[in-house]
Amino acid sequence: MAANVGGIDKILRIVAGAGLVGATAAGMLPVWGYIGIVPLATGLMGWCPAYSLIGLNTCPLKKD
Repeated sequence: MAANVGGIDKILRIVAGAGLVGATAAGMLPVWGYIGIVPLATGLMGWCPAYSLIGLNTCPLKKD
């Protein structure tokens, strides 16, 4: 599992996921808001299985 989620993408995923889960836990959203666990997990891991399937990579290339 090579990292395929880059910096800004990671931040957006973590913020959106935490927001959805937090709003659901606070009772502002119904139970479907726990879907925020998915972007939260992919942002924290730095790897997205959907990106792997479609060949997308937002990680910057390492220059040797």
